[in-house]
Amino acid sequence: MQLQHHISLLPYNTFGIDVPAAHLAIITTPQHLHHISQLPQPVRILGGGSNILLTAPVPDVVLLNRLMGIELLHQDQDHVWLSVSAGELWHDLVLHAIGQGWGGIENLALIPGTVGAAPIQNIGAYGVEVCSTVESVTYWHLTDRNFVTLITPDCKFGYRDSIFKQELKGKVLITSVVFKLTKHPTFNTSYGAIEQELQQMNAPPSVQSIAQAVINIRTSKLPNPKITGNAGSFFKNPTISHTQYSQLLAQHAAMPHYPVGNGWVKIPAAWLIEQCGWKGYRKGDAGVHNKQALVLVNYGAATGNELWQLSSNIVDSVLQKFGIELEREVQVW
Repeated sequence: MQLQHHISLLPYNTFGIDVPAAHLAIITTPQHLHHISQLPQPVRILGGGSNILLTAPVPDVVLLNRLMGIELLHQDQDHVWLSVSAGELWHDLVLHAIGQGWGGIENLALIPGTVGAAPIQNIGAYGVEVCSTVESVTYWHLTDRNFVTLITPDCKFGYRDSIFKQELKGKVLITSVVFKLTKHPTFNTSYGAIEQELQQMNAPPSVQSIAQAVINIRTSKLPNPKITGNAGSFFKNPTISHTQYSQLLAQHAAMPHYPVGNGWVKIPAAWLIEQCGWKGYRKGDAGVHNKQALVLVNYGAATGNELWQLSSNIVDSVLQKFGIELEREVQVW
């Protein structure tokens, strides 16, 4: 494992922020993990760099997780179990699954990032969260220097949350994830515009057609990070009490919501941001996407601090107008 020094992280984050790391090492085999303790400390883990905002030079060792491989562990008449290395691109896994006709993750097509990041964030889209297909997660503990496997209940999955963002944050490097996919999928097409897109495609529901519908929708609404720097959704959709929602509804009759049980409702953050006038906003090279208010964009030379300040202004304005405090989904270094 080669240690590089004073390396720009520009190629390794989808926001396109040019900040240096003091050191960088690329993990390509499990054997490299045993040498991490010999590196300058502390270390930080970076996967696809699609959920991170770099605001300052990184004085630590950045470990790029590039463990690769997809292995069919076993199967029965109804399901397959895949062990997927953490460095694999998430969308490549989706394409692999739908190519075999295996269901469960087709609604998560075109989400950027790596497989290792998927359980950390508990990625989700169009009515599906990745935790519904995860059987176990294996990681390398950076301090104890051993492999640990957690089954799904022990991962403490929540909305865009997991044990890896809480108790284990900064302490582990995920090496592989076992997924349980189905050979007889039941299709989730009720969320968003999937049904409408399938009609326009003149295609009956299948893992392939649903994935393509999701790709079409995401492509039409979201900027391509290879062209315009971004990290996808910057904010989580907030959850508020039904009482608070009822009070807000008296003032904002068009406010959309989604019941989540136990007297709580989820409010689309994009709607809140748009109502505050931020959609399409731009100052210098930092802006809010003109088709999706959840997405902050770097039009070229915006700094991480400029994007952070923009996000803070958005948080403040939503709090002032609605009494709802938005939570950032993107990790900040």
